[in-house]
Amino acid sequence: MSNKWANRRVLVTGATGLVGSWLVDRLIAEGASVTALILDSDPQSELMRSGNIEKIAVVNGNLANFDDVKRAVFRDDVETIFHLGALTIVGNALKDPLSTFQSNIQGTWNVLEAARQAGNQIKSVLVASSDKAYGTATKLPYDENMPLRGDGPYDVSKSATDLLSRSYGVTYGTPVVIARCGNIYGGGDLNWSRIVPGTIRSLLMNETPIIRSDGKFIRDYVHVDDAVYAYLHMASAMESKSIAGEAFNFSRDEPISVLDLYEVICKVTVGKKVAPSILNQAKAEIHSQHLDSGRARKELGWSSEVTLEEGLIRTVEWYKKFFGMSQ
Repeated sequence: MSNKWANRRVLVTGATGLVGSWLVDRLIAEGASVTALILDSDPQSELMRSGNIEKIAVVNGNLANFDDVKRAVFRDDVETIFHLGALTIVGNALKDPLSTFQSNIQGTWNVLEAARQAGNQIKSVLVASSDKAYGTATKLPYDENMPLRGDGPYDVSKSATDLLSRSYGVTYGTPVVIARCGNIYGGGDLNWSRIVPGTIRSLLMNETPIIRSDGKFIRDYVHVDDAVYAYLHMASAMESKSIAGEAFNFSRDEPISVLDLYEVICKVTVGKKVAPSILNQAKAEIHSQHLDSGRARKELGWSSEVTLEEGLIRTVEWYKKFFGMSQ
């Protein structure tokens, strides 16, 4: 993949987030020239802590402001856009739907319109979506032919994001593809309300871990290294395949309940099960979700490379270093 990304001019939105930080790290390693559109700096972001912020160009701006987005696209004549920027916490979206819609929906049409106006300068646009775009379904797993039926604010924002992306791809020929992943986890996620980082932190701090739901919710979990690999792989495929406006699922195809996931986290973190506090207070969240990634395997040649246990081991090691607990 090195020859592909060497000297490629790339824009990343959401570069201070979990996936964005590691994507930038990989792009730098591959020799790409990276620009990031950043609203607020976060000193705890892996982008900052790693020192990678010093190796890229930064455009300060807001996704919801078209002029800011256009400036980021045109300033360095970027060729590839990874649009990862979004508000991602379901509970926060429930409390503040307007900000979620502005960031996730308006932000997406701003990126797509700027790409359209840039014309042939843009070779590929990767829009990071989610299994949440499908909403509640009576039949699982989700496949790409299923309708997008989000209900809650966050889910609707992802459904709309996907439809906007498809519209630009089909109508204007914008070279955009949509990646729908399950729950992405890994070192660098500091949203402690999430099951993986929250449980690991509690266990390392000898505190009682909290499960917000009843523990029976079913999800896919994808390690951030697999997500980065999927995004790079998909953006590359955009230039050799007729997939403008198309969406692909990325998953380990191994759904697991929250309680079963919790047991694996306990095993790799402290070597034993610790009784959690089960709050059963999850709101506006779909009970069962998991993806069929058969299309990505068949048409793109992608498959997950990180097992759940290996991914969690890597993640725990990152948090031990973050908290100064590494050997």
